[in-house]
Amino acid sequence: DVQLVESGGGLVQAGGSLNLSCAATGKTNVLNCMGWFRQAPGKEREGVAVITRIHGGTEYADSVKGRFIISRDSSKMTWSLQMNNLKPEDTAMYYCTADTGDYCFRPDRHPHRGQGTQVTVS
Repeated sequence: DVQLVESGGGLVQAGGSLNLSCAATGKTNVLNCMGWFRQAPGKEREGVAVITRIHGGTEYADSVKGRFIISRDSSKMTWSLQMNNLKPEDTAMYYCTADTGDYCFRPDRHPHRGQGTQVTVS
């Protein structure tokens, strides 16, 4: 099986930055796409960013383009989400995700996910 563990998150003022990290363990050789989704109370789950393991191709939600950067270290099976110029509307629980490739660019549908980390922007 695959286990994902996130770190980072917290409380930050608008305009500030945070970095989230995720580490995968277990049968990571089957994973080809890694990402993040977020969910705020009472709102739909939103795919935030995704990156492919081999080629490093990325995609972002329109709401975070130009502010968030996803990166990965394929040799360690870790990936990060650098969040800059944070806005109050970025407040949500953030989940790191991983997929074999069936839903590569839909991190909100990735079958593997972490426990979530809260990001609050005041």
